[in-house]
Amino acid sequence: MTLNTIARPNVEKPVKGGTVTWACAPGFPPSIIFPFTPPERFGTRNLLEFQILMYRPLYFFGTHGTPEVDYDLSIGEPPQWSEDGLTVTVTVKPWKWSNGETICADNVLFWVNMMAVKGERYGEYVPGCFPDNLVSYGKLAEDKVYFTFDKVYSKRWVLMNQLSTITPMPKAWDRTADGPSDASYGLENVAAVYDFLMGENGGVIEEDNSDRVHWATSPVWSVVSGPWRLKSYTMEGVVTFVPNEHYSGPNKPHLDEFRQIPFMSDGEEYQKLLEGPDAPDGIQVGYLPLSFSTEPTDDPTKGGPNPLGDDYTLVPQAAFCIRYIPLNYNNPTIAGKMLAQTYIRQAMQHALDQDRAARDIYHGYAYRQDGPVPRYPVSDLVSPTLQGSPILPFDAERARELLEANGWDTSTTPAVCVNPGTGPGQAGADIPGGTKLSFSLRYAEGRPALTRLMEQFRDDAAKAGIELRLQEVYGSVLVAEDAPCVVGPDSPCLWELSTWGGGWVYHYPSGEILFRTDAGGNFGHYTDPKADELIDRTLTSDDPAALYEYQDYIAEQVPVIFIPNFSLRLFEVANNIRGFEPINPFGMISPENWYYVENGE
Repeated sequence: MTLNTIARPNVEKPVKGGTVTWACAPGFPPSIIFPFTPPERFGTRNLLEFQILMYRPLYFFGTHGTPEVDYDLSIGEPPQWSEDGLTVTVTVKPWKWSNGETICADNVLFWVNMMAVKGERYGEYVPGCFPDNLVSYGKLAEDKVYFTFDKVYSKRWVLMNQLSTITPMPKAWDRTADGPSDASYGLENVAAVYDFLMGENGGVIEEDNSDRVHWATSPVWSVVSGPWRLKSYTMEGVVTFVPNEHYSGPNKPHLDEFRQIPFMSDGEEYQKLLEGPDAPDGIQVGYLPLSFSTEPTDDPTKGGPNPLGDDYTLVPQAAFCIRYIPLNYNNPTIAGKMLAQTYIRQAMQHALDQDRAARDIYHGYAYRQDGPVPRYPVSDLVSPTLQGSPILPFDAERARELLEANGWDTSTTPAVCVNPGTGPGQAGADIPGGTKLSFSLRYAEGRPALTRLMEQFRDDAAKAGIELRLQEVYGSVLVAEDAPCVVGPDSPCLWELSTWGGGWVYHYPSGEILFRTDAGGNFGHYTDPKADELIDRTLTSDDPAALYEYQDYIAEQVPVIFIPNFSLRLFEVANNIRGFEPINPFGMISPENWYYVENGE
């Protein structure tokens, strides 16, 4: 008698432990550990791929692949509102700091007090918004705080864009060089505590890792609330995390270590991926440079053919963000006067062929961005106008006509101002006759796709009479040097156009962080009273019409040059790693969820 055997499928067995090595984008080593991050270092690399692993915000977002709050992973319980809509109360979960302290109301107030005193040094601070828009705030109990606002605001906006700015800070940080302080209670103590903590962080602008190598052993930065703590930061820029054994939240790490390895260029990183994840010093989580994708995709949110498919799974990271080229309105030279002219900005936007770039440079992993609200993940937040034809489509001839109608001779490149003045058909205020329409455009080096986009933009702009003088700059140096600036003895503020190839990842896209006068994320110091008015309406109303009117105006005024919105990364994830998806649309990473598997029967 013959026995029939039934084939059993392989069963994946989770493996406890192991190390995952992550390939960092070139040019952006972690440059600040203090989560009260200044504007010049306020970016995804520092906040969402480094600090948040150690220091959890009051509210955590995007865990399930949707742009919403995840209360399970948040230190704060769901906010409770008073009947009049003016006061919100937040209860703090009794999670622990790694030194045994309980996270409490004082830790929240420590942060809010620092914003009240040093807000201009925080990258997400907006004058007139949190905490300026509070009439009172304080402690109701050891685990409870309240905030009373000056008027009724959109509850969604308060949660997504106001309370989201808070990262509780431990009592161990509330000190100066002379000893413990009391910044949780007294505003008069905040400045000295801030200076001490920035001193412990070390230089913010400098690109020398000599300060950063001490972070892992610092008695300040070793007190963490997140699932990871910093084990080491080498002079070469290699960052190693190990699990925080005192982490109180869910989703404790499976891995023994998580390493972040710097690279100088996309090409260098790609060559390392070709060696495979099991090679000596192999990369288990990297990214496919957009310029190295071999075949296009027909959906920017899904992976297409993968040239590394034998060893890796391709996972696009479609972030809830916009991408753009900031313009420096505070530049004191003629360049700043030209950038102040709306028609010149419109001409530049007309000269950027986003559709061709999305198709030919980004191989379908990008889509056009015509305004200040992301189109992916799909939502009802994009205005009906911008869901249709762009307000300023690619049209080099239209760009040339705009310039000629405003006093420029475009028969040569750069075009020359032949009709100065402020009247109809003239070039605008403080632009003398004979001025050449020429701008410096600096961009992050080591990214071939970005280089191709900038070269395409330069060539098309030249057809309209606009000269763009390109310069590649190391990414971390670029964002430090071309930061928000005001002209002064130590700040010539001479940058003109600059892009790191990125933009801004939103929680809620109301615009006050990017385009409101003097906002921390308003890199070029754009100011427009009507824009401020329209933005303010989005803060107090949940009516989508307010958001639509604001974004249509910004799309027409082009305070920045919008560029194609490509995937934040095309992740290449080793085929034996699980827990990587769903992708967080805000750009956060969660290596505590990752684990290895082995096939068994």
